[in-house]
Amino acid sequence: MANHLGATEKELIEYRRSKLEALRKAGIDPYPAKSKRTKTAAEVRADEELVDSDTLVVAAGRLTAKRGHGKLIFADLTDESGKIQLVFKSDVLPPDQFEMLENIEVGDFVEAEGTVFVTKAGELSIQVKKLTVLSKTIRPLPEQWFGLKDEEVRLRKRYLDILLNPELKELFVKKARFWQATREFIIQKGFLEVETPVLEVTAGGADANPFTTHYDAHDIDVYLRISAGELWQKRLMVAGFEKTFEIGRQFRNEGISKEHLQDYSQMEFYWAYANYEDSMKLVQEMYQFVAKETFGTTKFSVNGFDVDLAGDWPQIDYSETIKEKMNIDVMLASEDEIREKLRELKVDFDMNEKRGRLIDILWKQIRKTIAGPVFLVNHPVEVSPLAKRKSDNPKLVERFQPIIAGSELGNGYSELNDPLDQRERFEEQAKLRAAGDSEAQMNDLDFVEALEYGMPPTTGFGFSERLFAFLAGKTVREAQIFPLMKPEDKSKI
Repeated sequence: MANHLGATEKELIEYRRSKLEALRKAGIDPYPAKSKRTKTAAEVRADEELVDSDTLVVAAGRLTAKRGHGKLIFADLTDESGKIQLVFKSDVLPPDQFEMLENIEVGDFVEAEGTVFVTKAGELSIQVKKLTVLSKTIRPLPEQWFGLKDEEVRLRKRYLDILLNPELKELFVKKARFWQATREFIIQKGFLEVETPVLEVTAGGADANPFTTHYDAHDIDVYLRISAGELWQKRLMVAGFEKTFEIGRQFRNEGISKEHLQDYSQMEFYWAYANYEDSMKLVQEMYQFVAKETFGTTKFSVNGFDVDLAGDWPQIDYSETIKEKMNIDVMLASEDEIREKLRELKVDFDMNEKRGRLIDILWKQIRKTIAGPVFLVNHPVEVSPLAKRKSDNPKLVERFQPIIAGSELGNGYSELNDPLDQRERFEEQAKLRAAGDSEAQMNDLDFVEALEYGMPPTTGFGFSERLFAFLAGKTVREAQIFPLMKPEDKSKI
């Protein structure tokens, strides 16, 4: 593709290579190992005492503009803190370095040493007295006014997208704040941060299809975890810990959508001697704290919904909501009746799906219409293989999910600590896997054995980076700094 001057990318690369060779022939190292920078651009701008003084400053960064000719050349130097103007005069800069400017292009990294002054046009600038090349670029940056328009290219060359788009850079600064605020909140509540295995012999803690890899040292196949250590953290409750949490990566070998990725960050906590009602109170407070710390507000516009996370969140009943919206009681309906309702709604589903999955598919049709924030409660036991049954109705479990802008943005429950009940539910899940349900949970007998030693009443909860993406008004893929892409065919480049 030709640029605005008519040169192809290949021609521009060859042109820049010639500049690189010219620098080397002049005895200049175009890739030194260190910079002597003493001030960032923002620090230069902030220090009024530098103006018109003899104090030398050393700034470093990328040249993002270059203008002028002859004996006076101006350039913009940009670093992470901002931008500062550089002024090169032939009677101030050593002759060999002024000549070197012929081989310096926009995009190159340089170091400029000089004094600070204000130009006649009122621009704070550095009068450069010494110029050092820090990194000579081979490829030209996309034109600022053209940029990266193709989404595939933007995601593949994320480093350029961030470089040219300050708003995108700020998005990832906010994402860092999001996880920092989460960690700060949960630690303040007395939770201990732990690290649990990413490679597992049995993938557990969620209904998901795991990635499989091979462990050479033991010559066994293992799985990348599908939860942030749920079954491991519950083992820690058996071990005597009472409040633990983990923030880490988890992996699910499933489809990509606006809300789903295969490789993403998750936070999960586990809290002994507490139940799902205690978790709900903590989660509401946590979401409000993290939203304010990250975005400075509790009010958001997401997926066409106006959402305010402030105040107390109401609860809605799982089966009662389905009955109200769909005119079907999933607690009494047969599998065939649920299938018929899905057909009536023209929802695609696998005819071999069992009761729990069919109920979940039906619920998801309603979820899309709920603005929230609300807590979804009273889930049927069929859709919750790890949650404790309700004492007053064993067909339901002590589970809750925050529903915000038509999506489930978290999941928590009173953990099942009855080893016999857990064994039975794992066995039911194993039957589903044997029948072809790759997302059904595996039968983790080691975990059941741990429960047989006794786990105190415990509540657990987790949320993924989907929460950040929603509050930021982005798809989860856009909100990942380097989403996985198919390999590019380099033979065409």
